[in-house]
Amino acid sequence: MTLVSQGIDPADMKRRKVREANELTFNAVADRFEKLEVPVRWAKSGEFVKATLRLHLRPKLGKRPLPSITGAEVTALLDDMGGGAALRRNTYAVAHRLFKWARGRGDIERSPLEGFEAPAFAPSRDRVLDDRELKLVISASKSLGPIFGALVRLLLLTGQRRDEVAALDWRELHRDCSEWLLPAIRSKNGKPHLIPLSSQVIDELDALAGGEDWPSQGYVLTTDAGKSRVSGFSKAKKKLDEAIAKLIADDDAPALEPWRYHDLRRSVATGMQRLRISSDWIEAVQNRRKAGVAAIYQRYDYGQEKREALERWGAHIRSVISDSNVVQLRLAKG
Repeated sequence: MTLVSQGIDPADMKRRKVREANELTFNAVADRFEKLEVPVRWAKSGEFVKATLRLHLRPKLGKRPLPSITGAEVTALLDDMGGGAALRRNTYAVAHRLFKWARGRGDIERSPLEGFEAPAFAPSRDRVLDDRELKLVISASKSLGPIFGALVRLLLLTGQRRDEVAALDWRELHRDCSEWLLPAIRSKNGKPHLIPLSSQVIDELDALAGGEDWPSQGYVLTTDAGKSRVSGFSKAKKKLDEAIAKLIADDDAPALEPWRYHDLRRSVATGMQRLRISSDWIEAVQNRRKAGVAAIYQRYDYGQEKREALERWGAHIRSVISDSNVVQLRLAKG
């Protein structure tokens, strides 16, 4: 029995199949996923999820119909990725959630990753930069320009997470009381976090604002007048490593072991410990999640203690920088 005899227009059916195929490409489903699911499930890390899709999944899978994508294909994509175990595992998590979401909506009958194991966890890191290394990082940061240079120094002076500092908004800052109030939606543990600003941090922010009159809104670390936050961390880190290598080339000094931005946060905590700053104060400074009974009953926010800890840390960093001008002079001479 022909389609026409059944009252079905073959041309219309063909157009409908083409439309359905276009609506079920990975890119089309990812667009809906970003609009409907990401804001709900990843309210605090939505930009990371979108970046993972844009950089690692869309280029390889974007034009493919979702039902035709296989688990073996996705795992091969993950195997070929650079960037280490953490990036592979995070990319898997985003892909796994997207396929599960699409299955729940009836776009596919089953997830292609069903039955496939997630990539192994990244090994824990214990890299801590000593004072000599921190001095090199600070000195070399001046070669990155005002924005990325400030990012590196603010990470080191505040001890906060990279994305928290990178997305810093002038609305979160209060110069009159020297405070940064990180909103709950941007903090890892989902709670607002008050960070006292040391005198060194105030100096950095004054330089970015062009004076003591800070803007009332917009991103602090930006290259487009506050409209978007700074990005391109890997490129900046590579340039920073090259500047550090240049500084030590003629000093007959050992090269720095590989390090990451997050290692600065660990270095701040370890450095504060060396200054005999209380572990409770350090945990409060870095807004670490409390567990068990402590999470329920310990409500004190250590406001004054955090200020003292960060001022002492800032003073230590100032002494590290001023210990000798040899490194800075060589950088200035190129």
